Amino acid sequence: MFRRTRRLALISALAATAVILSACSGAPDQEPSNSPSAPDPDATLHVGLVLEPTNLDIRHTSGAALEQILIDNIYEGLVTRTQENEIEGRLASDYEVSSDGLTYTFTLEDGIVFHDGTPLTSADVVSSYETVRTDATVQGNAEFAAVASITAPDATTVEIVLSEPNQNFLFALTGPAGLVFKTGDTTDLKTAENGTGPFTLTRWNKGSTITFARNDAYWGEKAGVAQVEFQYIPDFTAGVNAAIAGDVDVLTAVDPNLAPQLEDSGEFDLTKGRTTDKATLAFNNKKAPLDDVRVREALRLAIDHEALIEAVGAGTPLYGPIPELDPGYEDLSDVISYDPEKAKDLLAEAGQEDLELTLTIPSFYGTTVPKVLISDFAKVGVTLDVDSVEFAAWLEDVYTNHDYDLSFVLHVEPRDFGNFANPDYYFGYDNAEVQDLYAKALEEVDPDKSAELLAQAARIVSEEHAADWLYNGETITAVSPIVTGFPEDSINSRINLAGVTVSAEK
Repeated sequence: MFRRTRRLALISALAATAVILSACSGAPDQEPSNSPSAPDPDATLHVGLVLEPTNLDIRHTSGAALEQILIDNIYEGLVTRTQENEIEGRLASDYEVSSDGLTYTFTLEDGIVFHDGTPLTSADVVSSYETVRTDATVQGNAEFAAVASITAPDATTVEIVLSEPNQNFLFALTGPAGLVFKTGDTTDLKTAENGTGPFTLTRWNKGSTITFARNDAYWGEKAGVAQVEFQYIPDFTAGVNAAIAGDVDVLTAVDPNLAPQLEDSGEFDLTKGRTTDKATLAFNNKKAPLDDVRVREALRLAIDHEALIEAVGAGTPLYGPIPELDPGYEDLSDVISYDPEKAKDLLAEAGQEDLELTLTIPSFYGTTVPKVLISDFAKVGVTLDVDSVEFAAWLEDVYTNHDYDLSFVLHVEPRDFGNFANPDYYFGYDNAEVQDLYAKALEEVDPDKSAELLAQAARIVSEEHAADWLYNGETITAVSPIVTGFPEDSINSRINLAGVTVSAEK
């Protein structure tokens, strides 16, 4: 039986210790004027974001723009995940998983109330999760396919029984599928909310800003700022200008090419955060000549990944389908290297010396990656044409109809290795051993053994060159010195702001 317990007092103490140690680690002669003053509990945190939600109904609308600001801040689930993608309790003070991996038992924290003042009970959890299980229009419905029953033995206990073990089920509960809503709530979730989180929604000026206020009735530790204002600035240059002008305290998703402007201003500290973004060069494994493993390997050998990352401006090398933040990650740099001469030999062996291919790419990704690929492929005799299309066209042609040679997109979802175990996915990769290993990994109750099985499968996928992973994305965030505690990793998928504070002045 696996057991996890959340102890808020200990976490708070450790957090406080971390702040103290951080403060003590600076240079002893640092001028006091350069240090932020004490946190201002009445402060407003101004955060610049790129992608604005189309509506706020996280139950029926997918997309990182919603999860990024709503999960943990407005809505909460029984469990959540840290920046490192580790699972921890949230509404559940304690949870247990039976030794056979079928029964999950959660104990609720005390004193949880919805924003309208209604106490949360286990009945709200049951009704929320039954909706996910039975309504195909609700986000996470597919992730509840193996759920056999959801019951509430008492007002503070929830029991979920699966029909078969699923190593990813608990992780699924950290996303939209696991959020808890009030039973029978009539709130219009497209424009309003009734969550349990440390913030409430106060205002949405569509096309401009979304504002949260501290929930002073929050059941847990209160948020460190009185308000958070998200400013949506889709143009990267405009975002930098807004930051330099002092309109935002934090600017996320900084364009690497514009980062020096913020650094040179002296008004911001720049952080690089890890993500599960996999910059994937997809090969159509079912279409000649890409159904020939020699051709796929040759294309990977032709790419100077280090130079490409330098051109992009942010990222780390990734030689397989699982990034560092996901279970099963292994450094697979031994599988592939930059070797144009070997690439030429393989293409000649495959009878493809004068190969012509088309790269289909959504237009919003720009031209940096295509330019590098055109140059690298030309050095080994491959002509690459680029078809830059609207995202709707990419979804239709590539994702749905599988009508493409090569494609490039950022696959941002965590724990999505299953795409390579699905022969019907647009990659067209079909390997029975990989499918078997993935199925066993999901069924394996021990997370370490499950990760080992995933690593085995990932190595096969890379050795068969089912795709190329150009890089593992990084996010650059500009943070004013008056801001403390702003997350660094995984903020493209969620930004937990409860622990962030703002000082009155530098």
